[in-house]
Amino acid sequence: MDNIKKSLVSLHVAVFLLGITALFSKLIPMSATDIVFARSVVACVALFAMLKFAGQSIRLRSAKDYWMGLLLGLMMSAHWVTYFAAMQYSTVAIGMIALFTFPMITVLLEPFFEPIKLVWQDIASALIVFVGIGLIVPEVSLDNDITVGILLGIISAVFYALRNLVHRKHFTHYSGSHAMMIQALVVVFSLTFFISEDIANADSYTWFLVILLGTMCTAAPHALIASSLQHLRAKTFSLIACIQPLYGVIFAMLILSENPSWQTLVGGLLVLSAAIYETVNTHRLHQQSKAD
Repeated sequence: MDNIKKSLVSLHVAVFLLGITALFSKLIPMSATDIVFARSVVACVALFAMLKFAGQSIRLRSAKDYWMGLLLGLMMSAHWVTYFAAMQYSTVAIGMIALFTFPMITVLLEPFFEPIKLVWQDIASALIVFVGIGLIVPEVSLDNDITVGILLGIISAVFYALRNLVHRKHFTHYSGSHAMMIQALVVVFSLTFFISEDIANADSYTWFLVILLGTMCTAAPHALIASSLQHLRAKTFSLIACIQPLYGVIFAMLILSENPSWQTLVGGLLVLSAAIYETVNTHRLHQQSKAD
């Protein structure tokens, strides 16, 4: 098997593992903050071990990089907490669909980071996403948990988009595993004063789930992604990543007995269609600019 095929297999495994991550928001009997804190402790230790085993230094190259690592970690902390909270308030399907507004949000925020302009296709995609989310929202009221879940999912998408934009502009000179370890470390410290005693009182099965989440569904997929991107384009990852909600929804149906409504399925299809379109269009425009 050549490097391209190996990388594709690794990427699909990584996306599958990230897709089932959402299930832990329901399976682990903790608050979103406690889950993210515990997950980050385990992931940080696992990623540190990976880096040491590979003989890589964990130090950053400059004071500016430490500040950027801090900023990225704080945004990742906000992204993870709001993402898990979104699914706890609503469902796995709704939380994941709301998160996948991030490609559209990225397009809207990108002009603040790069010398590019929005085009009419971007506005059309934004409207499609708006319609898709509108189909899912049961009522415009914060008294409805589903609506709160959708709002938290979109907030999570904003933090994720910002994190990706800042990372791409200032932190790409570090490997994915190294960058993720630094961010996980920041997440741990940023949430230390917000966790509850539920972590200390958790039973062995809960900790088994936490360790599984922190290793197989956090450290491992990010290491696989970093490895696969050595031979594959970022566009390939972005397109394959759009399968995540499919995995999440299928396993939520099988394991959690969640059955999404037709509005959720149609809304999700609209949101993911816009995400795929923007991924392909962004890559096409990038290739044109390189050719020019």
